[in-house]
Amino acid sequence: METVGVIGLGIMGGPMAKNLVAGGFTVYGFDVAEKACQQAAANGVQLVHQASDLGAKTQWIITMLPTAQIVNDSLFGTAGVAASLQPGSTVIDESSITPTESRAIAQKLAKQQVRFLDAPVSGGETGAQAGNLAIMVGGEESVFKEALPLLQTVGGEVTRVGDTGAGTTAKLANQVMVNLNIAAMSEALVLASKAGIDIDKMYHAIRSGLAGSSVLDAKVPLILDRQFKPGGSIKINMKDLTNVMKTAHDLDVPMPLSSELLEIFHSLKAQGHLNEDHGAIVKYFEQIAGVTVQRGQ
Repeated sequence: METVGVIGLGIMGGPMAKNLVAGGFTVYGFDVAEKACQQAAANGVQLVHQASDLGAKTQWIITMLPTAQIVNDSLFGTAGVAASLQPGSTVIDESSITPTESRAIAQKLAKQQVRFLDAPVSGGETGAQAGNLAIMVGGEESVFKEALPLLQTVGGEVTRVGDTGAGTTAKLANQVMVNLNIAAMSEALVLASKAGIDIDKMYHAIRSGLAGSSVLDAKVPLILDRQFKPGGSIKINMKDLTNVMKTAHDLDVPMPLSSELLEIFHSLKAQGHLNEDHGAIVKYFEQIAGVTVQRGQ
């Protein structure tokens, strides 16, 4: 396990690869974006020309990619890594996809005697940079125990929550809680702003009470500074909530709050906010209330 391959060196995968290098691993990486590759190389990652090159380098592969289609392409496409992996190798997918998609990938890899863990993360860009991501893992316990030293290098809390697909299910639940928390917080901030009170003071007044949360602490200062550079973009979180609704419908679980928030995401997309941080949910409520949440009110 001294050597690991990382596919996806962007906002999340790049800092994770950097932390693996700092943790003593030899890291080979691949990404289609030249800028991401340059930054990874500066952080000690050894680049390969295509994903399929990684199979000759290591038996441990991490994928951190935006969609299930891209995960599948990176594994099973023309230049995918799966064909070059040796039996007994392990793929750890840290992307946010559906449990159905995770189980389908695991089944395809199993035909090649390649093991699989679905291990999505929570904590955003700051958590990836700090190496304290929460990682929720699905897969065989024996494989999880082998992979634990690698996962603990990029994560603070690493928990096996069940068999294959359990990790991605937990991540969907996580995304429901995070994004609805941001939406509720945004609605409250707009109410207080329209009433004319000092939002910064209100934030400090409530943050140690029951309304306090990691989401509150992470997003309110950024909203007050009108800083919406994506740590977790509207685009990615809209994809996650679309996966939530698909999974929920398959299970006959009504999700009225999540479905409403998904419509809010579509509204933000139409307004040109797709590539902003999901803290930009506040802009939906600001628009309909005719107010802007900012410092100095």
